[in-house]
Amino acid sequence: MSDIQLFRIQDGQAAELPGRSAQVEKALQQLIEAQMEVLLGVRFLASEYATGKTHRGRIDSLGLDENGCPVIVEYKCRVNENVINQGLFYLDWLLDHQAEFRWLVLEKLGAEAAQQIEWSGTRLLCIAADFTRYDQYAVQQIPRNIELLRYRLFGDDLLLLELVNAQSVAPVPTTDGQATPNETDTSADAPAKPKAAGKDKSLAEQLELATPDIRTLYDDTRACLLGMGDDVQEKLLKLYTAFRRLKNFACVAVYPTRLLVTLKLDPASLSFDPDDTFMRDVSQVGHWGTGDVELCLRTPADLERAKPLLERSYAEG
Repeated sequence: MSDIQLFRIQDGQAAELPGRSAQVEKALQQLIEAQMEVLLGVRFLASEYATGKTHRGRIDSLGLDENGCPVIVEYKCRVNENVINQGLFYLDWLLDHQAEFRWLVLEKLGAEAAQQIEWSGTRLLCIAADFTRYDQYAVQQIPRNIELLRYRLFGDDLLLLELVNAQSVAPVPTTDGQATPNETDTSADAPAKPKAAGKDKSLAEQLELATPDIRTLYDDTRACLLGMGDDVQEKLLKLYTAFRRLKNFACVAVYPTRLLVTLKLDPASLSFDPDDTFMRDVSQVGHWGTGDVELCLRTPADLERAKPLLERSYAEG
């Protein structure tokens, strides 16, 4: 079981709040679905989604995350229930029925969201009261994007979500036979050279066009973000790289002479100098990635200046 303990400090005295799991799986599901975007950074699409007469299943929750990646969420109240195998069963169905999922996104979120689905990052989130060490080992052996989230309820109004384990893999092919971008291989020898739709250049193309100094700055920025904690996950997408815990806290887009880093910070908490191009409020401006504050990095000195803001976004994310 989780070793996390929660205490209430009142009048100088500490009292432990006993943790508990949900008595009914449906209650946990309804709680998560009602606040899915706040808790997981996932836009809710459907509950108990039927997979048809042949497959004969029902996906607990379907969603689309902030990077445009399809998400399946499966819940279990008890440790001994095989949530991982059940989730994999549905994950394979989803990857074989991309057109059906696209129609669902079109109906719920509109044409723009449906056109920008990132199949390379299709994810399975398993939320349970706890996982065995065998569950955690199995996830590392399975070539799918799987995250294990442990939950715990404290008192009447506190919910804990803890990332137990995560696995990211290479891309899966789309229905048109084209491979989606590789999420894990960012080396110069990576065979995939993804092409972005329309006029926008892909991340791989932007790195090729960038100056050697900017490529080095990208590597240094990436190392800085990954070094902030063991819970940081990196997602290499078509147009930018996302760094997240449970949700994105930084997104990095590459241009020939600069990096643009968007952070999950409240613009109202910062002071912006209109004559300083280092930082700006993009809450009302279209941009790649998620976050309301954008940093422009051109030199190693800019990265040093940015580090307190990167750390703050990580801590608040």
